Amino acid sequence: MLDAVVIGAGSAGLAAAYSLQRRHLSFEVLEAGAAASGSWPEYYDSLTLFTPAHHSALPGLPFGGDPHHYPSRGEMIAYLQTYAAHFSFPVRRGAQVVAVRHVKKLFEITARDGRTWTARAVICASGTFGQPHWPHLSRAGEFQGQALHASQYRRPVPFAGQRVIVVGAGNSAAQIAAELGQVARVTLAVRRAPQLFPQRPLGRDLTDWLAWTGIEKLPLGVLGRVPDVHPVVAVPGLRAALSSDNPDLRPLFEGFTRTGVRWSNGQEEAVDSVIYATGYRWNGEYLPLAALDRHGEPQQRLGISTALPGLAFVGLPGQRTAASSTIRSAGPDAEYVVARLSEHLENPLV
Repeated sequence: MLDAVVIGAGSAGLAAAYSLQRRHLSFEVLEAGAAASGSWPEYYDSLTLFTPAHHSALPGLPFGGDPHHYPSRGEMIAYLQTYAAHFSFPVRRGAQVVAVRHVKKLFEITARDGRTWTARAVICASGTFGQPHWPHLSRAGEFQGQALHASQYRRPVPFAGQRVIVVGAGNSAAQIAAELGQVARVTLAVRRAPQLFPQRPLGRDLTDWLAWTGIEKLPLGVLGRVPDVHPVVAVPGLRAALSSDNPDLRPLFEGFTRTGVRWSNGQEEAVDSVIYATGYRWNGEYLPLAALDRHGEPQQRLGISTALPGLAFVGLPGQRTAASSTIRSAGPDAEYVVARLSEHLENPLV
């Protein structure tokens, strides 16, 4: 029997492993994929972090190279794999968790391939990027063109010469639309216009300012609710691309036709491909129903389950601070959660 099982070997799960190892607790990390790299292999090839390397490292191992450079997708994958190997974490690859049961103060964890684990605690760190969100749009099932989620997009070459619509107003939507504009005729279709924010205000990285002021580390009780605003970081070239006619910016279309879309003015247009850059949903279907609220969200406070003693979370948006769910917050959030779990393991009340 283990002290803890960590579900997910992305940045949140590896940060949890670090804190568990420091406390000499027995644990294993269960990763659905083939390597300890979380969801990073599923992102588009050109993705680059908005935060510099010195804000993108996990506890105990600095990011290599220039601390002020912005790591690429490939660099992030390599860093996470190096991190897991550096600390010799017991990562069990290909272990996609399908069920967690709470039985007699213990947790029984089952993977899709039939492997099982028993632990006194579980840390759910499977991230918020496991389940793509597909918006409900009129007559989407009739569209005979290509429809895909941003999680399925890799590079612009397959779309060369096409008429493409990218749906969404966040960072991924804007960057994918700008990239596709180099080879295709592109529209960025939005419910509300993207809010561009400079990456380096006054010559200093945005995350440097947030760290210097301490704003992002304030408890959410001080800041209030996390605002439903997702500004687009204006990485080099993005502002110019979005100011051009390709991609152009339009209100979201009303619905689909067999060959394309129908815009709000009634005009129908033929379209080859529609890419939904509409985000993801947290997916905890493998957890006991008692751990979730009626919306399927975890019942938790500061990452500690309020429903099941011994269950915790790392990587949830707004978990403790405004920065929660970011790489730079994984370490502090994991340390807090593991400290509370350690108290539970020493003195279980239930």
